[in-house]
Amino acid sequence: MEGLMIVGIVLFVIGFILLGIEMVVPGFGIPGVSGIICLVVGIFLTADTIEKGIIILLIILALLGIMFAIILKLLSAGKLKSPLILKDELNTESGFISSNDLNYLLGKKGTAATDLRPAGRGSFDGVEFNVMSDSKYITKGTPIEIYKVEGSKLIVK
Repeated sequence: MEGLMIVGIVLFVIGFILLGIEMVVPGFGIPGVSGIICLVVGIFLTADTIEKGIIILLIILALLGIMFAIILKLLSAGKLKSPLILKDELNTESGFISSNDLNYLLGKKGTAATDLRPAGRGSFDGVEFNVMSDSKYITKGTPIEIYKVEGSKLIVK
C-alpha cells in the first residue's frame, strides 16, 4: 500500500508540472491532457475512500487555482515569457506604420508604388501606405498627393 502512495504522490507532482506547462503554453494539448490523467490516477492511488478522494480533488483544485494565479501574475509582470505575446519593436524600415490618426499625412506627396484601381500602394518618403484613388485608375509611378483621410483610409489624387 505504501508503494502505491509514493507512485500517487509522484503522479501528483508530474501532473502539476504538466499543467503548469499547459498554463504557460496554452492549448488543450499533450501536457494538459497528460497532467489531468496523472492527477486523476494519483487520486485513485492515494484515496482509500470516496470522501478522501473528494477532499484530495478539492485540494488539487485549490492548488491549481493558486498556481494559475501565480503564473498569471508572472506573465502580466513580464517576469515569465509568453509565446503568445510578441515583444518585437515596430520596424518602420520595412514600411509598416500602425497609427489610428493618419491626419499628419494630409498634403503629403509621393508616387504610386502599384497601379491604383482604385486601391493600391503609394510611396511617401520611402514608406509605403495602402492608398485609394478618388475613383480613378492611376498607373504605377504617377505622382500622387494625399488630400483626404477617412479613418484609416488615405485618399489620393
